[in-house]
Amino acid sequence: MSAKRLKTHRVEKPWGRHHLWPGFADPAPDGEPVGEIWFQDEADDAPELLVKYLFTAEKLSIQVHPDDKAAQAAGHPRGKDEAWVILAAERDSTIAIGTRQPVDRETLRAAALGGSIERLVDWKPVSAGDVFYSPAGTVHAIGAGITLVEVQQNVDLTYRLYDYGRPRELHLDEGIKVSDARPFVPDFAPEEAESGRTILAEGPKFVLERWRPPSHRTIVMPQGVPGWFVPVAGAGNIGGAPWKAGETWLIEDAAPLSAEEGSDILFAYPTAKRLDTVFQS
Repeated sequence: MSAKRLKTHRVEKPWGRHHLWPGFADPAPDGEPVGEIWFQDEADDAPELLVKYLFTAEKLSIQVHPDDKAAQAAGHPRGKDEAWVILAAERDSTIAIGTRQPVDRETLRAAALGGSIERLVDWKPVSAGDVFYSPAGTVHAIGAGITLVEVQQNVDLTYRLYDYGRPRELHLDEGIKVSDARPFVPDFAPEEAESGRTILAEGPKFVLERWRPPSHRTIVMPQGVPGWFVPVAGAGNIGGAPWKAGETWLIEDAAPLSAEEGSDILFAYPTAKRLDTVFQS
């Protein structure tokens, strides 16, 4: 099949919510809050990328992810670059990404142990439409009151540096070792590649695009390069099957696409550089 709808997996988190997002059923009021929804391919337990929705009522831990080399040395298949597209945020919502100034490892460890790391990281205000590509090694935390889509290298590997007193394991030795604790400077600004196609982030581990496509196109992927089709608004047909917002599809080879007016689609694929084109008329 050229287009496959991925299965959803709900993940309960202490920082999650009971009111999620249109298209996703809310957990029971007396149940555990849901923080993440993952989209997984049952036929492949190790694809290169993973797509998630995140729903935050509280801050996530201050954390860091290793790069490929460090992750593989620890027995994992890959490291973890990730990107976030903000769908909604409360007025005072923030994301911490990078530190306010360069911090050496000894200072970072002491700050994590004492709690002052909350003041070392750079909390940036966010609103709907903001995009961040966070390379491995970046010290970061997602704040409260945010709904976002995350695209990441597919590995469940997080080193918590600080968790606001929650009774969860920290990973200071591993985390301090892989942290690149310095101010975050984005190395890419979104740009329009062609009509209806905007490049949100470009490499080094994947490319993330946003589409508002004309009503009928064909997605064409190079041999061996899969694409993750993530509609956040709208509905249509892909590869002969109906799609709607809140789903994620895996695209291989070519898939005819139709989209109703106003559709808003994210699309990701694991290459360092954007494809010259992904649409054919």
